[in-house]
Amino acid sequence: MSQQYPQNQPQGWGPQQPQWGGPPPAPPKKSNAGKIVGFGCLGVVGLLLVIGIVGVVAVGGDDGGEASSRPSVTVSKPAAAPEKGAEEEPKEEAPAKEPSGPDGDAKITGCEVNGTTGWPKADVLITNRSSKTSNYIVSVEFVDASGKRLGEAFAASNNVAARQEVEADAQSLDKVDGKVSCKVTKVTRYAS
Repeated sequence: MSQQYPQNQPQGWGPQQPQWGGPPPAPPKKSNAGKIVGFGCLGVVGLLLVIGIVGVVAVGGDDGGEASSRPSVTVSKPAAAPEKGAEEEPKEEAPAKEPSGPDGDAKITGCEVNGTTGWPKADVLITNRSSKTSNYIVSVEFVDASGKRLGEAFAASNNVAARQEVEADAQSLDKVDGKVSCKVTKVTRYAS
């Protein structure tokens, strides 16, 4: 026995007939909430990854995990020559002993303040004195003539081969007035 359906369907069944008011309303737009939540979670995971890498870099190194604190090194212009009437005998200075470990791997070779932006910049020469290819992070501070700290910056270089020299810049975004001196405050070296 076959089942038969009525030919006259009740109101609301089947395809809708166009109304006098115009075209049927458009379907609702899809929400982007899923994308926003997904990218937000991805950003949080990325941030945690970066924090973890910075933590490993700051703590670990190829020198047993000890980041070094280096005494201040100041680059300044040489003193003016003595007057002609004053004759002094030249004094012999003992050559400065280079610190061991990563402390002696970074030197300030230039220190200036950009005349347009007022931002101080230090030119840093990194020399890998270890036997392994290494990565470096060099912390530099900028001080005025009285020793007051005006700003700080970092210079970094990766995959520096043993005995290789690399030039890097430590650029601060702190605006300063007048002359500054640049000091290396910390050198971190770890194997690549």
